[in-house]
Amino acid sequence: MSRWSLVYDRFDPGKESTREALCTLGNGYFATRGAAPEARADDVHYPGTYAAGIYNRLTSEVAGRTIENESIVNQPNWLSVTFRIDDGDWFDLRDVELLSFRQELDMRRAVLVRTVKFRDDAGRETTLSQRRLVHMRNPHVAGLESTFVPGNWSGTLTVRSGLDGRVRNTGVERYRQLADRHLDVVAMDQVGDEIVQLLVQTNQSRIYVAEAARNRMWSSDGAPAADRQVVTEPDGYIGHELKVDLQPGQSVTLEKVVALFTSRDRAISEPALEARKWAQRAGDFTTLLDAHVLAWDHLWDRFAIAMDNGEERAQRILHLHVFHLLQTVSPHIIDLDAGAPARGLHGEAYRGHIFWDELFVFPFLSLRLPALTRALLRYRHRRLPEARWSAKRAGYDGAMFPWTSGSSGREEAQRLHLNPRSGRWVPDPTRLQRHINIAVAYNAWQYWEVTGDLEFLRFCGAELIIEIARLLASLATYNHGLDRFEIRGVMGPDEFHEGYPDRDEPGIDNNAYTNVMTVWVLLRAMELLEILAPPHASEMRENLDLRREEVDHWEEISRKMKIPFHGDRIISQFEGYEKLQEFDREAYLERYGDIQRVDRILEAEGDTANRYQVSKQADVLMLFFLLSEQNLSELFDRLDYPFDDDLIRRNVEYYLRRTTHGSTLSRVVHSWVLARRDRARSWDLFLEALDSDISDIQGGTTAEGIHLGAMAGTVDLAQRAYGGFVTREEALWFDPALPKELARLAFTLHYRGHRLEVTITPERLRVASRQTGATAIPIGINGELHDLEAGTVLQFDL
Repeated sequence: MSRWSLVYDRFDPGKESTREALCTLGNGYFATRGAAPEARADDVHYPGTYAAGIYNRLTSEVAGRTIENESIVNQPNWLSVTFRIDDGDWFDLRDVELLSFRQELDMRRAVLVRTVKFRDDAGRETTLSQRRLVHMRNPHVAGLESTFVPGNWSGTLTVRSGLDGRVRNTGVERYRQLADRHLDVVAMDQVGDEIVQLLVQTNQSRIYVAEAARNRMWSSDGAPAADRQVVTEPDGYIGHELKVDLQPGQSVTLEKVVALFTSRDRAISEPALEARKWAQRAGDFTTLLDAHVLAWDHLWDRFAIAMDNGEERAQRILHLHVFHLLQTVSPHIIDLDAGAPARGLHGEAYRGHIFWDELFVFPFLSLRLPALTRALLRYRHRRLPEARWSAKRAGYDGAMFPWTSGSSGREEAQRLHLNPRSGRWVPDPTRLQRHINIAVAYNAWQYWEVTGDLEFLRFCGAELIIEIARLLASLATYNHGLDRFEIRGVMGPDEFHEGYPDRDEPGIDNNAYTNVMTVWVLLRAMELLEILAPPHASEMRENLDLRREEVDHWEEISRKMKIPFHGDRIISQFEGYEKLQEFDREAYLERYGDIQRVDRILEAEGDTANRYQVSKQADVLMLFFLLSEQNLSELFDRLDYPFDDDLIRRNVEYYLRRTTHGSTLSRVVHSWVLARRDRARSWDLFLEALDSDISDIQGGTTAEGIHLGAMAGTVDLAQRAYGGFVTREEALWFDPALPKELARLAFTLHYRGHRLEVTITPERLRVASRQTGATAIPIGINGELHDLEAGTVLQFDL
């Protein structure tokens, strides 16, 4: 197995749904799971195709309540290809004897290849070879090529290739009590001899989706299949049935080219017309493949990362993570109204919604292709009016973005969620995670720091940051007795703690992460008013009715925010955390083995994680992940709290012992904060984070969709934490921290118009700039700045 391939050499029904997620092919506009073409949704397979930003809402009766849920919509299955020999059964891998099986995800070329040799119950041996792609050059096009070779038989092969609109959203078991039928079939048509077309509409959001499939079949001698007829099912299937007589060793190939359009697309008349037009115009599979591979070559050149640790597995997984990131947020999203869904376009977990995971995704994008980050931040900016309304309705100022975002920017977080361990529907207060707003502001600021994009700051970024600063300031209340500001009734990143065990209402008080980062946002909001040119700053103040007294209030909060502490200068995750009971980790490990989701275990026992000092993921430690030691020291000094050299180490040790890593993001953060203090443990956690999806270690959830934040986070960890670079004061500063296992780390960056190639070994740092015509940029190392001209190289001994 190479660094560029993910290979499976046997069919394993128990792991098939996970492989389908990992073998998903996509181009940012839409993606299709790596399901077998002959499969329909059952207890083994789950075909799924998802188009970015296509959501629909349905109501369900749950636990005596009527609830509405919005979901990304499973679109008609364009893969559908099956076959039979003579009058035998339609093909099913589970009903034949497998003589050989190989499935390979070629990440370099973004092609999924499957070769199966089987013997049916009549003793007939057949070889099936298939290649598929979802086109990276033309985002509306996909292709599937299937070649059949009889081994020891002659007879009639019947192949059925169609579009299946009989799909539902049933890919997540714990959602199956909810309504799942999102599509109404509008029309099924044949267009000429080769093309069939299916038009559907989402039944609430009223979005039209059209698919057109062009089916061509020919024998090894080049002769087309003689017999073709249209096959339909009234509930939403249309296809071609093609027949050909074969002799042993004589091959026949079906080429299926599909086009997909929606009524949200630009520069079209209507989606059905566009789908059939491009199904007709598209080249053959080989022509499509050539252009597709070239598009991926260009992406890999820009997003390259290489790591030499003496074995190929880690590098292979890094490639897999970059691969799935680019399939979710490719250059094709630049013109779309879409965010970065936490589970990619790979499944239905979290209903395809957008959370704070973009905090882990954006840094990698901003340093490679910043236009992608800008497009994703525009998704947030378009929903600013809804965020303002949400804040006003809740009694706050500014703009309050939802914890869970989808089509319109309203709050999509559930009111109830199912504990699969107990089977009970329990209240879900996760909408109290107001820190999502901190993530939006942080992302906007980081984009500005990397790119220096003043136009974005003026028209989008400043408005986002200021309105979020207003929200956070209005969340803060003044405690006269302490002469401090407090934020009460929220949730931090650790979702185990939804409230206090002795309090009925949800929410905790003075979450340290929320409070400290609120100060950070307020400072950035004040700073950007100085960055903008005076006329632009004045215009911003007028448009937002931002008065001097309001900014003075931010200044006061930024000096008087409360940070809770306990013990030996441990930052309390929230006020009263130290009063909770210690959790008997060893006892639960012995009893249950996997305690990543101990909150579900405790709820099933009639208990609650709110009673214990146990965390799902990094919370306090997120401060050390997002902010440098220097940043934190300055913030603490501003707030008149002591900050010593050992504070970070003490807090890392304290919370690492109390964390179950119930989120895939947790190991990324812990590995990051240990990178300069305990590189051996950091490396171990990094390898565990790499395993999250490929080994499906997160409670078997990869089948429901990959974990996009963790995938992006591991790559960013390798380049920024181990590569040791930060953007600060309009310079790129390097301080590498390679673990001893790494002999070499190399990656490309895009910074201020420069295409940089960075190579780091334990002995040397090399930064080369390609010839781009950009002005010189400052590179910092060991406290000194060095100018790097385009087309030149800087080298430093380490």
